Formats: sequence, structure tokens, C-alpha cells
Amino acid sequence: MSKEGPRGSGEERDRAGDATRGSSPGSGEPRRPRDSAGGSSPGSGESGWPRDSAGGSNPGPSEPRRPRGGIWSRDFGLFFSARAVAKLGDTMLPVALAAGLLQHGYGAGAVGLAMAASVACFAGLVIFGGVFADRFSTRLLMIGADLTRLVTQSLAAVMFFSGHVVLWEICVIGAVNGAAAALFQPGVASTVPRLATDVQAANGAIRVAESVAQLAGPAVAGMLVAFASPGVVFAAHAGTYGLSALCLLLLRLPPAQPGAEAIRGSGFRADLVEGWREFRSRTWLWGVIAIWCVLMIAAWGPAVPLIATQVVQEHGPRAYGLVNSALGLGTVIGGVCALRLRPRRMLRAGAVALFGFSLFPATVGAGFSVEWMAAGAVVAGAGMSFWGVMWATSIQTQVPRDVLNRIHAYDVAGSLAMTPVGQALAGPAAGVFGTRHVLLAGGVTTVLVAAALLSVPAIRGLIRVDSTVPVPGRSLEESSSNRESARRGSR
Repeated sequence: MSKEGPRGSGEERDRAGDATRGSSPGSGEPRRPRDSAGGSSPGSGESGWPRDSAGGSNPGPSEPRRPRGGIWSRDFGLFFSARAVAKLGDTMLPVALAAGLLQHGYGAGAVGLAMAASVACFAGLVIFGGVFADRFSTRLLMIGADLTRLVTQSLAAVMFFSGHVVLWEICVIGAVNGAAAALFQPGVASTVPRLATDVQAANGAIRVAESVAQLAGPAVAGMLVAFASPGVVFAAHAGTYGLSALCLLLLRLPPAQPGAEAIRGSGFRADLVEGWREFRSRTWLWGVIAIWCVLMIAAWGPAVPLIATQVVQEHGPRAYGLVNSALGLGTVIGGVCALRLRPRRMLRAGAVALFGFSLFPATVGAGFSVEWMAAGAVVAGAGMSFWGVMWATSIQTQVPRDVLNRIHAYDVAGSLAMTPVGQALAGPAAGVFGTRHVLLAGGVTTVLVAAALLSVPAIRGLIRVDSTVPVPGRSLEESSSNRESARRGSR
């Protein structure tokens, strides 16, 4: 999430001919009107030209067509590799934290606080990271964030190697990691559509890669903890950030297109306000976030530390590695399904798939065997992964590109705002009600959240952008009717 210098640099995002602004940038003319859901007209891309079947936009006279032939290119391959290797390290971390802190006399509450420190800092700062991503070089910001986490995780490895493990120091390291992630994450949203014309396929491919990493990461971490020490896992985690930074260093993002305006005459605060205005104008967007907060505080937030602690205490770190790898296998399946299935109402299909995630906390809370917990994790991972691709693609194709980083930042901040609360309360809640009861409640909450998403018309009725493209043999009137149906569906 960086740009190589000020906004007029070669990596400045495309503003030329952006119909979402009503005319060329800087002309002072108003934006193209949105529908009542606030989304861009579903029948067109950010540039205002009809979308092709791959989800890209047909170029106008001043907009050269990007190379066709699928999503794969040298630069997308580098970005794909960076995301996969970073995910590999991230999925190793919960095993290392749970096993390492338990080994040094801490309990579930300490594991939850350590995780919450990172997530809280990330959620609190990611909105500002979105503004930075829209003003500076996304690539350089990503590289800087990776290098920062390379240093912090190396320090954590030294602490666990030396046996000098203090909870507040671990929490500080987690907070710094969260701040670095807040600079990194917003740029992911705008990088994908710049590297691939088929946004859903690109998101699906990245999801599969991250899922394969999630499949391997916990198992590797469990083996390293069992046969070496948690310090080795932290050292390996630091190495993954170094590899990610190297891939991003070699990455070449497409340059700004001819006629792109170098600088908007607005300041940091104005950009922040504009991002919020764009965010709240879309009912389907803020509606999902509002409902998602319930899932974070009651299900996902407590599930991460409590499942790790419960499974490690009852079955050992290798069993937790198996369960978490099963979750990764499920996300691979969900990502592959997202590569092949193209539902017209993406969020409705994703919400249906989300029902499956309830099995992740529920099977552990019910005290099932490791085999059944792993089976539930597969279904849960598939549901969450499919939802993730549908959601990411909806944002990247429905939101104007010039505010995409900020919108994504508000999305991430809202999605995770309650996660640190849920993680911090996981230990006290487990002490009062019991770990299994808290996890069972998380499973019930997931079912209610999926049902709530389906109950909101603007969410379940949102039409994918590339499903309303004029096709050969179809009249202009029929295409206009489709676009009007899409607008009605997004309200």
C-alpha cells in the first residue's frame, strides 16, 4: 500500500475519464449520481465504459486496453506470492503465541490480550492508512510495513529463545505489528484491480493461495513447537515478512494512464471526510459492516484465542495445528468454488455460504473429537472463504477507484472494530460461563449474523457489475433495463 512518492508519481491511480467524478478530475464538475444504495451504476466500471465479461472496463480513446489472456502475469505472480508467503507466517503465529505463553505460565486471557493488542491497533489506525494509500505509493508503504514486522517478530523470537517473556512486551510488539498492518492492508484492495482485469478470479486465486498457506502454516508451527520451540516459529514468521517485502520490491504496478490528474487540492482531513461520505452513502456496504461487528465481538473474536487454548490444552499443539489446517483446507475449497461460480447476487450467495462458519466454534464448544472438529473446520473455512471473495470483489468493482483505498480502510476498520473487544473479553467470559459455552454461543451468533445479512434488501439484492454487460444480440433497451434492475437490487 504505497505509492512511489507524492500523488503525481508513476504509480498514481487512474483518474482519467473516471465517470464517477462526472468529468475529468479536477474539472470541478459533480460526480456521476449514484443510486440510492450509493453504489456506482452496476452496468459500468469505474471509468464509465461498459464492463466486459471479465469484470474489466472497455477502454475509451485515451484508455489503452490492458493485456488480455487471464489474470496471470509476472507482476500479479509476484503479488500473489507476497500474499501467500505472508499468510503462511500469519497462520503460524496463533500456535506460537498460544503454546509459548502457556509454556511460560500464562493462560487464555493472556493469549487473548496479546492478540487483541495487534488487532486493536490495526483497527484504530487502518482508516488513516487508507488515506496514506490514496496519497502516496501503495507499494512502498507495503514494503515498509513488511520490513517493520520483520524487525518486531525477530525481537519476539529473541525473547522466546532467551526465556525472557513478559506479557506487556509481547503486547507492545503486537501493537507495532498492528500499526504496520494498518499501513499495508488498504493498498491490497486497489492493487488487485490494477494487476488483473478479472477481479473475482484474481481474488479467488489469492484466496486459494492464502488458504494453502493456512493449511500448511499451523501444521508446520505445531511441529516446530513440538520438536523445537516457539522461538523458532517467531523467527520463521519474521522470515516470511522478508520474503513478502522482496516480492513487492520486484513488483511493477501499471503506471497512471494519460491525462491522470497529479494532485487533488484537498488535504488529509478532507480526504478522510470524503472517504467516510462515500462509505456511508452505500447501504449495502455499511449494512454489512454493522452486522459484521456482532460476529466479531461474539464469535470470531473469542473463537481465535479460546479455540487455540482449548485444543492445545486438551489435545496438544499438533492437534490444534491439524484443526487449523483443516480450516485452511476448507478455505481452499471455498476459494476454488469462488473461482468457478459467478452468482448474479454475490453478497446473497456469500451470506448463504457463511452459515457454514458456525461449525468452527460449535464443534470445539460441543467437545467433539479432533476428527469432528477438523471436519467442522473444513465446512467453516469453505463458507468464510467464499464469502470473503464475494465481498472483496463487490467492493473492488462497485466502488470508484479514486476512493477505493479509503473505502477499503473503512471496511476493514468497521469489520474488525469489535474483534479486539471479543478477544480481550474471551478470557473473562470463559472464566464466568466456561470456554465451551462461549464457543457454542459463537456458533449460534454466526447463524444469526448470516440470517441478518439475508434480511437486508440492499445486501441480498446487490447485482454484480459484470452481470449487466450488453451482450451480442441484445438491444440497448434490454441492457438499460438490466442496469435499472441492478440499481433497484442495490437499494
